[in-house]
Amino acid sequence: MEYSGDHRFDVIIVGAGVMGSSAAYQLAKRGHKTLLLEQFDFLHHRGSSHGESRTIRATYPEDYYYTMVSESTQLWAQAQSEIGYKVHFPTQQFDMGPADQRSLLSVVATCRKHCLAHRVMDSKTVSEYFSGRINIPENWIGVSTDLGGVIKPTKAVSMFQTLALKHGAVLRDNTKVINIKKGGENEGGVIVSTVKGEKFHGKKCIVTAGAWIGKLVKTVAGIDFPVEPLETTVCYWRIKEGHEDKFAIDSEFPTFASYGAPYVYGTPSLEYPGLIKVAVHGGYLCDPDKRPWGPGVKLEELKEWIKERFGGMVDTEGPVATQLCMYSMTPDEDFVIDFLGGELGKDVVVGGGFSGHGFKMAPAVGRILAELATEGEAGGGVEMKQFSLRRFEENPKGNAKEYPDQVMLGSCL
Repeated sequence: MEYSGDHRFDVIIVGAGVMGSSAAYQLAKRGHKTLLLEQFDFLHHRGSSHGESRTIRATYPEDYYYTMVSESTQLWAQAQSEIGYKVHFPTQQFDMGPADQRSLLSVVATCRKHCLAHRVMDSKTVSEYFSGRINIPENWIGVSTDLGGVIKPTKAVSMFQTLALKHGAVLRDNTKVINIKKGGENEGGVIVSTVKGEKFHGKKCIVTAGAWIGKLVKTVAGIDFPVEPLETTVCYWRIKEGHEDKFAIDSEFPTFASYGAPYVYGTPSLEYPGLIKVAVHGGYLCDPDKRPWGPGVKLEELKEWIKERFGGMVDTEGPVATQLCMYSMTPDEDFVIDFLGGELGKDVVVGGGFSGHGFKMAPAVGRILAELATEGEAGGGVEMKQFSLRRFEENPKGNAKEYPDQVMLGSCL
């Protein structure tokens, strides 16, 4: 059904995943006339913002993420209070890996730099601490922190959209944007055109199109946006009978990450009783419009990891359920949050390349996008230079890092 209301807005957001929906909420509650556009159905399963769980953690090798995670933890709580239900379920976070693993040592350095309470444990202490539920080799260490938890992604996106609507935003799905052009001399701003022939005028525009951001930016600005879509597989494994409660979030089982090859992550049993989410942080590159929808990850290394870590209490015959998701990868696995520049200058803000780890920071990212669009700069103490689009002009690999990439490419069959 064609939109029959006013076609003029303060800010138009293209892409209604978690980042765009969070930005819409931030803008609308500040009194800005906001339009949120989505090319598919709201809450669709084709991108990066659906599913049953995401982790929240502050234990990053890159210390510049700490501020965003800390702020987002507070903003998740504020949004929950406003909506009246929970999307964030706190628990502890546990990171593990070889004692000389550079990424893990950088995690410890981040904790120390930001005075984040943490405990570094050897293999014997880990086994005692988790009562045999987690076991690591003798040459590994574990790092436990209290700032962890599970976020319910589809429910969280719905929360932001509902709150944005409550504050007066206009939401439109099944409305694909095909171009963004500079407005005329008299009106300024931008003109956003849809595949249906509709045109919307915005003083500013925010593009948060996920895996499709590269295609849209290429059309709009003629530049190659440094993001590659990747399809990943999330696996759920059955906890053996009699041990189900030990791995439940109510039993204080942690969200976790294991550094090395493969990089493994997971969440406690929550969304599916009796199942635990354990997956490899990786996948294979693809065209988001021509996805293979599988075939899935190589399981042998993951099976062995589960068998060794969980004391034989999780069935490793194979995952009993899988879900597919998209990552939008940058070369350095850091975000892109910046003005598009060129002819469009500061009238268009882009947010993309969240590289499989951005969901937890959506509240802070939404605030930053909103402030960039309406104020021309973002506060909050976030180091924006790390997320500059122009960093790839100086170095095609982006931000220089002293440790290996976390995401494994080509790990699928």
